[in-house]
Amino acid sequence: MASIEELLRDKGLQPPKATRRGDNRAPDEMRRAVITRHYCKHALGSCLIEIGDTRVVCTASVENKVPPHLKNTGLGWITAEYGMLPASTSTRTAREAARGRPAGRTHEIQRLIGRSLRAAASLADLGERTVWIDCDVLQADGGTRTAAITGAYVALHDAVACMLKDQLIARSPLLEQVAAVSVGIVNGQVLLDLTYEEDSNASVDMNVVMTRSGRIIEVQGTAEKTPFTLDELMALIGMAKKGIGELIESQELALKGT
Repeated sequence: MASIEELLRDKGLQPPKATRRGDNRAPDEMRRAVITRHYCKHALGSCLIEIGDTRVVCTASVENKVPPHLKNTGLGWITAEYGMLPASTSTRTAREAARGRPAGRTHEIQRLIGRSLRAAASLADLGERTVWIDCDVLQADGGTRTAAITGAYVALHDAVACMLKDQLIARSPLLEQVAAVSVGIVNGQVLLDLTYEEDSNASVDMNVVMTRSGRIIEVQGTAEKTPFTLDELMALIGMAKKGIGELIESQELALKGT
């Protein structure tokens, strides 16, 4: 397969290190990622994940029951809720509880977070219990859903460690680390880890979820302005793989702490 640079040049796109961005990053450069574990006192697992100016609190709680379709199957469940706090954006975001129901975007993101974690876990090893992942956006500057997935894995990891310690489960249900990142094409250039401004001006916007071994869990890609080619898709996924590798290193660094 051709390199990312060759694919980009073939399609008239700029190679990754062609220019600096508005925040002085190279096109293939991630924002600084910091994960602070044990952020919430009462959750079995929790963390604050900061990726640039995006900040998300992720918690994991365990409930000793499963959805009706899983009763008496021996299988557990991992599900998620997601929300943006009112002051997380430049203009106040109304609480969805005040509207009476979550918005369609919220439902989509919640399902994505749940699918991403279930894809890298053995539900049989979890037993008939549900792990609730709650992701609350404190501050948004692009990539809130991908930050939520990356932080949610750390919260889930710590919740599993607590269940193992308390002998609620015999072995860890976690099969692989999971992380996610945004990529896109902005002004003809493939970019990694988009800010809100870049995302708003992207001709192609994509979110990629992968495991530590590089296996793809989900790709959400949209041509906002101009349709993109298969070669451009491969260049975007290649860029995402690079960024996810760096995020997994950030997860591992956080998990080495106490």
